[in-house]
Amino acid sequence: MIYVCSLSRVAETVTSVGARRLISLLSAGTPMERPASLLATDHLLLTMHDITVEQPDMTPPGLDHVQAILAFANGWDRSKPLVVNCFAGISRSTATAYIVAAALSPKADERRLADALRRASPSATPNIRLVSIADAIMGRKGRMVAAIEAIGRGADAMEGVPFRLDLET
Repeated sequence: MIYVCSLSRVAETVTSVGARRLISLLSAGTPMERPASLLATDHLLLTMHDITVEQPDMTPPGLDHVQAILAFANGWDRSKPLVVNCFAGISRSTATAYIVAAALSPKADERRLADALRRASPSATPNIRLVSIADAIMGRKGRMVAAIEAIGRGADAMEGVPFRLDLET
């Protein structure tokens, strides 16, 4: 199971679901305190801005970020939940949850995964740049991008409500 939350809800989400792995996607300089229940090796902290096109003085999501996400996900034994967070729990984290679900369910239909994401989180607006890079790496031939575009922008929210996304078997 993958849980997604905002930065402000990380500690409570990790504790309440019994997570043993955490992926955090934050802008440089954003304070992040790893929950004490997690080992440093079980926390992947990636620094990037929530942008889809390059902008001066900002770090866009890139190939190295997605490769790190995929490697970390492949090292997850799935015995305990994985939590993914970004600042608001709406864009970078929902994209990452979708990427991890697709990577660990290689035969899953991309649209079905995107629809499950939308049902789980009405505010989810996955960062399309992250999804596009993952789509290319995984050889999904644009299907991941098309599926996320098909669910459209999520409902306006300042912060997403924590949610669960299940892996397909």
